Amino acid sequence: MAKIIDGKAVSEQIREALKKKIETLRGKYGSSPGLAVVLVGDNPASQIYIQNKRKACEYVGIRSYYHHLDIHTPQEKLLDLIHTFNQDPQIHGILVQLPLPKHISEEKILTSILPEKDIDGFHPLNVGKLVSNTPGLRPCTPAGIIELLDYYNIPIEGRHAVVVGRSNIVGKPLALMLLHRHATVTICHSRTLSLSSYTRQADILVAAIGKPQFIRGDMVKENAVVVDVGINRVDGKLVGDVDFESVATKAAAITPVPGGVGPMTIVRLLENTVQAFESLITPNP
Repeated sequence: MAKIIDGKAVSEQIREALKKKIETLRGKYGSSPGLAVVLVGDNPASQIYIQNKRKACEYVGIRSYYHHLDIHTPQEKLLDLIHTFNQDPQIHGILVQLPLPKHISEEKILTSILPEKDIDGFHPLNVGKLVSNTPGLRPCTPAGIIELLDYYNIPIEGRHAVVVGRSNIVGKPLALMLLHRHATVTICHSRTLSLSSYTRQADILVAAIGKPQFIRGDMVKENAVVVDVGINRVDGKLVGDVDFESVATKAAAITPVPGGVGPMTIVRLLENTVQAFESLITPNP
């Protein structure tokens, strides 16, 4: 049976360390990190994500400023709000919860956030820094996955990593991060022919395709490490993109859903906010 990669336990350890670090920063600078969070509309999943993020911020000592806008809010009003956050020295990170209503351009909103306050790592400048492997704010889910692999001392260098999913939020940035760590990387997606012929080659298999229990045991190599990014609700129960029962009998290690990648995404958001704070704050004279 596969070893469980416990993202919940790891994230709790990181949170405790962050809490202490923020106390130290408050003593040094007389201030603490500030995060502006914006939700447009009433998407139930987004509301849960925001609630969890706000609780996590409060626990570690990050000041969060929450703005809940009506679903019919004009794009210009949201852009004006982001401009206000960009100019506010008390705000070091800006998070606009996705997805946005159809009348609002995600591209325009994300590019309007100052790159140094873009804690999601989605601004083109931060994407360019990721591609060139220069320091910058990295997307939270992929960065959290790398952190999780490192915590469990799972080798990346020289391994064949197969990423199923090519989104800008997870698949593409994670493939780059794995490549920067000297893995050999294959990206697969919904139109890949003979998908299982690739997944069966993976030393590290990442499922981020958005299809419940899509990756089955017969698609996985013996003793592979399997990372499940999916969050799907089936018959009132949360399941991943991996069929846990059949895959866990073959894999060496596996992330559960819930309790795997999800908690690491939130804790990485906190780490990015602290990183943004440290890059923007100036010491007291």
